[in-house]
Amino acid sequence: MTENLLKHETSPYLLQHKDNPVHWRPWGKAAFEEAEAAGKPILLSVGYAACHWCHVMAHESFEDPDVAAVMNRLYVNVKVDREERPDVDQIYMAALHALGEQGGWPLTMFLTPKGEPFWGGTYFPKTARFGRPGFVTVLEEIARIVRDEPDKVEANQSAIVAHISARTETGSSLHPGVLDKAAEGLLGVMDPVNGGTKGAPKFPNASVFELLWRAYRRTGNMEMRDAVLLALRRIAQGGIYDHLGGGFARYSVDDRWLVPHFEKMLYDNAQLVSLMTSAWLETGDDLFRRRITETVAWMQREMTLDCGAFAASFDADSEGEEGRFYVWTRGEILTLLGEDDGGFFCDLYDAMPGGNWEGKVVLNRLNTPGTDDAETDERLTILRQRLFEDRAGRIPPARDDKVLADWNGLAISALARAATVFDEPVWLERAMSAYRFISESMVKDGRLGHSWCAGKLVYPGLASDHAAICEAALTLYEATGEDAYLQDAVARAENLEQHYADRDAGGYFLTADDADDLILRPKSSADEATPNANAVAAKALVKLWTLTGNDIYRQRADGILSIFAEDIAKNVFMTAALLNAFDFRLDPVSVVIVGGMPGEVSPMVEAVRRCDHLNVVPFVTESTASLPPSHPAAGKTPIDDKETAYVCHDDRCGPPVTDPDALLKTIHVKH
Repeated sequence: MTENLLKHETSPYLLQHKDNPVHWRPWGKAAFEEAEAAGKPILLSVGYAACHWCHVMAHESFEDPDVAAVMNRLYVNVKVDREERPDVDQIYMAALHALGEQGGWPLTMFLTPKGEPFWGGTYFPKTARFGRPGFVTVLEEIARIVRDEPDKVEANQSAIVAHISARTETGSSLHPGVLDKAAEGLLGVMDPVNGGTKGAPKFPNASVFELLWRAYRRTGNMEMRDAVLLALRRIAQGGIYDHLGGGFARYSVDDRWLVPHFEKMLYDNAQLVSLMTSAWLETGDDLFRRRITETVAWMQREMTLDCGAFAASFDADSEGEEGRFYVWTRGEILTLLGEDDGGFFCDLYDAMPGGNWEGKVVLNRLNTPGTDDAETDERLTILRQRLFEDRAGRIPPARDDKVLADWNGLAISALARAATVFDEPVWLERAMSAYRFISESMVKDGRLGHSWCAGKLVYPGLASDHAAICEAALTLYEATGEDAYLQDAVARAENLEQHYADRDAGGYFLTADDADDLILRPKSSADEATPNANAVAAKALVKLWTLTGNDIYRQRADGILSIFAEDIAKNVFMTAALLNAFDFRLDPVSVVIVGGMPGEVSPMVEAVRRCDHLNVVPFVTESTASLPPSHPAAGKTPIDDKETAYVCHDDRCGPPVTDPDALLKTIHVKH
């Protein structure tokens, strides 16, 4: 078949390539069958819509008829959206690592017709440069090896597949001391001046920051607290933050958080909203409240789809240039705002005559981070709005309109928590609306799909989807008291166990037991830009155990933490989310408020919402009569007809508390 088949897809990334002269195929059995029949290897190209170097390789090679002719002659060409099929990406990225190569996108892999990887790389320039061979040279040489040296291909693919198929060895139980040791080690790689990890590029490593924050809450080590606060404040004031429109970019290319890689991803913003909520509860610093408010406004304005759920991302590029939509010159600002207001604004936002990045200005407050007085703040608000309205006339970056269940789960959890902390019912409704769409439109046969776009559901979903939506349901249950959310969480946990559990070794595979288009089922302990699925599942299971008293959930969480103990010992940076789940597992704090009305905010409920303890699981109920005997609060009653709280650790509850301030003190008593 000599045509590009991507025109039949719905993924915005795949549709970016529908007019390429390359005869692209989507991932699936049909492509493998075609390669087998033609006796050709498969060229697999994996990328995503907001990926800058994916665009570069596309413009250089995939849009070039001469390069495409070589690809079509020698290969069956398969294009994959890594966000739509992260399982495919995870398998072949692991294969690239097995070759000793550094990962990244675009991912370019060469496969046998059965899908077995035997060689690969990332970005290849059209002609040799950057120390990389030209793409056509690579294409022709790989095809020659396949033709003339099949034994080499067989040896490579056998070794790679054996490596990536290796089972995780079941480790001994985790010891609580690993948490402090991991945090101390991570503290040593944190940048004491600019925050975040030392050097460049700088990523907002949410799971790492949470690990340090939890260590501070557990030990009282102020260095760990200050390391997280420094990073969050620099991120909030840096160019990685969009000071006009709200929202955080993917990462900073420099070591100061000044110049972002301008793509905006839903998951980064969700995780930063959650972290800054914790930081605000601890410090009351209004900077965090403003950034949360502005970022949620951006999510509502620009990321919310007509269906109610959240889009995946915004591209880094517009009009063929990275960051063009976001950057300014000092002259543009002065012309728009006038000399007086413009000069005032430029001085505060680092808009110097020569710019601060390649002759352009990336707006930031890194050099002027002091808290603005009320008059300054009011003036800047007006000036930012004028610049924002002017910027709206530019051609914006493309938005990837896929609804990803796992990323939406992160966003729902962050929004619901922030809504309760800041008493913002509109935010809660936004979270509930996104959850409603996923529950109604992305569930089939009682199970989640992974990606929805233009009416097409990619099904079955992944372990990451069921874990993240389980956690989202539990956060909404805590915020609303509506039992339907708790029942949904139970259903998602059962989906995980039935279709994703590794019954031989423990933990959860990323892919379902009825997914049939992969050479293996990946199972990972490593975080990527989001916490890994096993860590999210472990935290959700601990919370389910705490709320329901059903010990099966604790057993499942313990199984996850046990199977990955060896992985954690080898690399705490990549397994930070599992360590966070372990911290939660060691001391979940169940705050059972008896005699209250679920969904109503009484003084006792308000006290729990003011609490900055990450392990608190609130449960408001009129009566404990429905709790099973295994629940530590079973049989607990109100005292003197007052709303009464019981603070429970593991299998025991403390004495009843009826005063909100006393409740907060009780929660923070060390156990």
